[in-house]
Amino acid sequence: MNDSTFAVLGTGGIGRRALEVSQYKDSLTPVAACDRHGVAFDFDGLEVDELLAATEGNIDNEVSTDGGAATAESGVKQHGEDRGVVASSQARASDDPIREIIDHGDRIDAVLLALPNYEHDFIPRTADRFLEGGYAGVMIDVLKRSRVIDMLEDRSDEFEDAGITFICGAGATPGLLTGAASLAAQSFVEVTDVDIWWGVGLKSGYEDNRGTVREDIAHLPEYDIETARDLSDDEIEAIIDEHDGAIEFEDMEHADDVLLERAGVCDAEDVSVGGILDVRNDEKPTTTTVRVTGTTFDGETATNAFQLGDATSMEANVNGPALGYLKAGVRRNRAGEYGVYGPAELMPGF
Repeated sequence: MNDSTFAVLGTGGIGRRALEVSQYKDSLTPVAACDRHGVAFDFDGLEVDELLAATEGNIDNEVSTDGGAATAESGVKQHGEDRGVVASSQARASDDPIREIIDHGDRIDAVLLALPNYEHDFIPRTADRFLEGGYAGVMIDVLKRSRVIDMLEDRSDEFEDAGITFICGAGATPGLLTGAASLAAQSFVEVTDVDIWWGVGLKSGYEDNRGTVREDIAHLPEYDIETARDLSDDEIEAIIDEHDGAIEFEDMEHADDVLLERAGVCDAEDVSVGGILDVRNDEKPTTTTVRVTGTTFDGETATNAFQLGDATSMEANVNGPALGYLKAGVRRNRAGEYGVYGPAELMPGF
């Protein structure tokens, strides 16, 4: 009963790496993948290497929630007439790929939403389609925005009624580091401060990580989701040039805050998230660290720290935990536990 099937919505960087990493996860089989132009199915298991080879340098990482064109062309890497997943021999063109995933939902235990979140209600609107389509299973995302958690929480009763276990913010941060903060907090009777500081080096550069870079730029003080979405590729390249390839972020609107609050660890206002994104170098510009400060039962103040190894890539730290939380979600779902969960409430499966 540990075997699980899953689908990936979006074949951009996160979606592609999720398919790749899944080959190293026991009892986890990718059976479907889609983007806005097409869908691939194989319920015996997708041939991942072929799919990745076919879509390399030919990425279309967006899926429309209504079956039509996606709202933002930016962030889509297109070479030739066949774009995205339809370049694979396992795929076919589709006018509504999400509908097709939903229609086959009885054979899909979990759905990973590897979609850009340029519009803050994009992930919730996608979830609405699965609710309306009668899907019952696990849904998981790696979203970053705090405000989206409330939108998903508003749907919690509907998820419970539908038999959906929705795990939100389950990548690196929020996700892996949110869970680490929750564990580190167990030493204390009161947590006074959680500081998350991340470092990412993108060896493949902006070209292969357009969605990630664009979403991060939206956290700069002079931008937001809407203005970042409307930036041209040339404008984003100019921003990268202004920062010599390494962009530093402070006081980000990252969902770690509300996810830790809903888990009872601390107040959202006690969580701070920042980091450095280096788009031009392989090495991380700084060590990813989470520090949890609090008071112990005997009145001592201390800080527990957790670090990620500098050699672990962004893909390893996002997709490994995402699939681990997906496996945990399937266990919860099969036990009849439905609704909305955050990464601080679960331990991912290996």
